[in-house]
Amino acid sequence: MMIDNKTSRSNIDTDISTVTEATKLKIQQGLQQLLNDLQLDDAPAGGALAVYHAGSCIAQASVGMAQQNVPWQATTLALNFSTGKGVLATLAHVLVSQQLLDYDQTIASYWPAFAVNGKAGITLRKLMSHQAGLFAINTIEADIATLLDWDKMVGKVAAMAITKPDNAEAYDSAYSALVYGWILGALIEKVTDMSLAAALRHYLTEPLGIADSYYFGVPAEQVNEVAKLAKDFTVTDINSLPSQPSSKRRKPTLRADSIATLATYQKLASYGCWQSLAMSDKTVLNSSQINAIYFDPSSINASNYKLALFPASKQPIDYYDQQTLQAVMPAVNGVASAQALATIYAMLANGGVWQGKILIDSQTFEQLSMVQQTGMDAVMPAKMNWRLGYHRLFSVCKNSVGNSNNPNSVEQGFGHMGYNGSVAWCEPTRQLSFAFVHNFDVTMLNDIRQFALTEAVLALFDQ
Repeated sequence: MMIDNKTSRSNIDTDISTVTEATKLKIQQGLQQLLNDLQLDDAPAGGALAVYHAGSCIAQASVGMAQQNVPWQATTLALNFSTGKGVLATLAHVLVSQQLLDYDQTIASYWPAFAVNGKAGITLRKLMSHQAGLFAINTIEADIATLLDWDKMVGKVAAMAITKPDNAEAYDSAYSALVYGWILGALIEKVTDMSLAAALRHYLTEPLGIADSYYFGVPAEQVNEVAKLAKDFTVTDINSLPSQPSSKRRKPTLRADSIATLATYQKLASYGCWQSLAMSDKTVLNSSQINAIYFDPSSINASNYKLALFPASKQPIDYYDQQTLQAVMPAVNGVASAQALATIYAMLANGGVWQGKILIDSQTFEQLSMVQQTGMDAVMPAKMNWRLGYHRLFSVCKNSVGNSNNPNSVEQGFGHMGYNGSVAWCEPTRQLSFAFVHNFDVTMLNDIRQFALTEAVLALFDQ
């Protein structure tokens, strides 16, 4: 079953309150076929997805190989870059619900060393909505070894100064792509008196039953289980690696879309929507044109982008290197399975409750899901509609920006994507959550998979 323009609410009979076993089977088959098609020309690489509705898993699908001779599964561990920021934020919200943190208290009130260089008045709310001016990793002197050293980096971000974005008056926020993780992670350690790994396990992943499926810093005994890029399939174990982290440049593969890829796009249910938004009903849309509907590369402020995403070190980080995977860099090296990510967001889709356990109380949930700003971001080429640690659900076909009166709107949805185009989100009005992880050699600015999958899943749950 291909999820195409013929698949609609009327013929799969999806209801917000219940999903029958027959409907689950149709959704499962449809998403599996869609994921198969979206492997495109990138075999043997692949990925996995998971969908939860009303607290139950209703679909899982996978395609391709996670490692040489190891097929993808929904439980496969994968590097998900900034998708982990949403998980780190969720842990912070659990601590707010436990009254260990307060959104409107200053970070320095918990962490006195943070108060230097104009940061004394910065609140947790400002940090989590990317309005604190603490985005410029490029201003911190750190080589690769320092970036991978948790304690050293915590000290450096405590001492850093606020940076004003270039053309600051044009923006409402400045996405803290790397710095955010060290600040929020260290704050969590301060208030819990635990390591970040222990706090994550105790307060979030153990209660959700996913303690061995989500990490900021993969344990040595599991690092060989993490999905690799296909070009690295011949590297089999940690003992074959050099003693120092690799500094190989990891630019993604860029190539023109094949005829088969373009034909696949034209079969997608969202293609007509994309054509309408691109104002092109005759031209065949390619990956760049579709992606630009969500992120407009022409609007990137190069100065701010470099400040936020490129450390001062001249050596680029190899995030797939096993020593990097074992380091604690919570803004950028979250490792999880699709099933684990979808479970976290299933709890959020249910207002902070999981299997009868309240992880996040209703007052805290109301705050975390409230949009803090609606303007352009100084780093990301889009209106992110930052909440507390999450951006808006990126759906253009469901009119998710500024159209809350539309009964099919996903205005209440939120989540976080990663640099490689992984994504996890929830849509509470539909009690729906979704996660997609992969090992395709792409970025969110040159790939359309997360958007195609998101639009397809949402189309199944039109209200």
